[in-house]
Amino acid sequence: MSEYVDYLADFDSATGMLRALAAYLRGEDLPLLGAMPRSRAPLMKLVASAVNRLPTPLQEQVYIWSGWMEAVSPRRLAAVSGDEVSTWMASLYPRRQYPAVVIGSSNGAAVHLWAALGVPWLPQTFLVPVARSGIPPDEPAEEMRWAEPHAETVLQRNPDLELHHMHDPVQDRLMVQRMSYFRFKRRTLGAAYEGFLRECLAPGGTIIVMECGLQWPTTRRGDRHVFQFGALGGATVDEMMRGGDRVEAYLRRHRSPRMRWEPPAAEGTSPEAEWGFAPSLREDVERFARRHGHRVRRVMFEQPEDVSPMVADLYRWWYQRLGVADNRLVVDSFILMEPYWTIRTRSVPFWMVFNTEGSLQALERYLGRAPAFDELLLTLFSHGVDSIGLVPIARWRALFPRARKRGDFIGVDEASFPRDFAVFVRYHFDFLRKISARHPSLPALTITELNEFLSQTRDRYRIAWLD
Repeated sequence: MSEYVDYLADFDSATGMLRALAAYLRGEDLPLLGAMPRSRAPLMKLVASAVNRLPTPLQEQVYIWSGWMEAVSPRRLAAVSGDEVSTWMASLYPRRQYPAVVIGSSNGAAVHLWAALGVPWLPQTFLVPVARSGIPPDEPAEEMRWAEPHAETVLQRNPDLELHHMHDPVQDRLMVQRMSYFRFKRRTLGAAYEGFLRECLAPGGTIIVMECGLQWPTTRRGDRHVFQFGALGGATVDEMMRGGDRVEAYLRRHRSPRMRWEPPAAEGTSPEAEWGFAPSLREDVERFARRHGHRVRRVMFEQPEDVSPMVADLYRWWYQRLGVADNRLVVDSFILMEPYWTIRTRSVPFWMVFNTEGSLQALERYLGRAPAFDELLLTLFSHGVDSIGLVPIARWRALFPRARKRGDFIGVDEASFPRDFAVFVRYHFDFLRKISARHPSLPALTITELNEFLSQTRDRYRIAWLD
C-alpha cells in the first residue's frame, strides 16, 4: 500500500467510500472510518464523548478547527499531484485478478454493490481542502476571486484534472469559515489507473463506468475550472441562486448581514462537484478498453440515491437465493457505512446521501413499496449545522414502527444531533453491539447473477445499464 496522500480530506465522500470498499475486499471492517489505526479507538471514544458534552458554540469551534487541521496551506498546492492521488487510491486494493473494475462517480449504495460483486472502484473525484481565513461564508463572489490564483497553481501542474471549486454555506457552513473546497475530477485514466487495470483486470474483463448525471449551475473560470455555489442537499438550486423564505430564516438564524446570497452569475451547468461524472474520462476508458480487449459497461443515473433501492433489492434477492436472509434493513448516511459487517450480518443496505428532506423521502418511498423488514436500523451523519432542509430527529425516529420487530439508531446521540461528533467513532462499534448476528463470508455475486437480477427487474429503477 502506498503512503497516504496527506492533502486529501478524510471527511470526503470519495476517500471514505474508497476506504470502505477496499477494506471489505481485504477482508477487514472499518473502525474510525478507516482514517485512523484501530488502536486509537479507546482514545477517540473519550474525545468524541467529551466534545458531545460541550456547549453548542464550543462544539462548532471543534468542528471548524478539526476540519481546518485537514486543510493544506495554499503554498502546498504546488505539491498536489493527480497521479500521486491515483497511485494511493489504487494501492488500497488487493492485487489479484478481478472480473470487472469500476471507474467513476462516488456513490454509497454502489459501494455495497461493488462489495457484493467483489470488485474494486477507482474514484474520478477527490477533495483537497485549502486553508484560508477572512472570507465570510455568505460571500461567494469573494470566495471565488480568492481561489483563482491558487487553482491555477494546481491546474498548470496537472493537465489531466479539472477543478470544481465548490462553496456551500448551507451544509458546509462551519467548514467554509476556514477552508475552500477544491474538488478535482480526472479527465483521463492516467498512469496509475491504467497500471492497475493492466495488472488486475482479467483478460477480456469489464470496465464498468459509473456515471451520475447530476448537474449544477456553475461559473466558468477557465478551460478546466468552474465555480459551483451550493450543492446537493437541503436547499434547492433556486433557493441558492435567488433566495426565499427558508434562506432568509437560515441567514437570520446565523446572524448573517445578508437576506439572500449574491453568487456570481452562472453561465451554464457542469457535472455536480461531488457526485457528478465528467464524461471526458469515459472517452479515455473506451480508448483503453479497445486497445486491451476489454468490454465497457455504463451505469447511468441522475440522482445519487437512484441507486439505493436497486442495491437494497439486489441484496435481498441475493440473500434469499442463498437461503441466508435475516430480513434486516441498515440505513447508511453519507460516509457512515460498514460493507464488511453488512454482509457478515446478512443485513440489507440502503444508502442515504445525507440527513436532509430529500434523503428522508427517498427512504420513505423505498419503505412504502418494499415488503416489510423485521428490523430497521438507521445512522445519521452529523455536519454540525441546523441547515436548510435538515430533518429533525423525531421524524427519523417516526420511521421505526415500519419495522415488524425493532427500529433503532446506530451510533446516534439523539440529543446532540446534528452536532453529534461522536457518531463518527461510535457508529462502527454500535453496529456490532446492536446486531448480534454473525455469518460466514459469502462467495461474491457473479456478473451473471447481477444480469439475471436486472433482467427480472427491468425498468423498475431509474438506472440505465448500457453495454
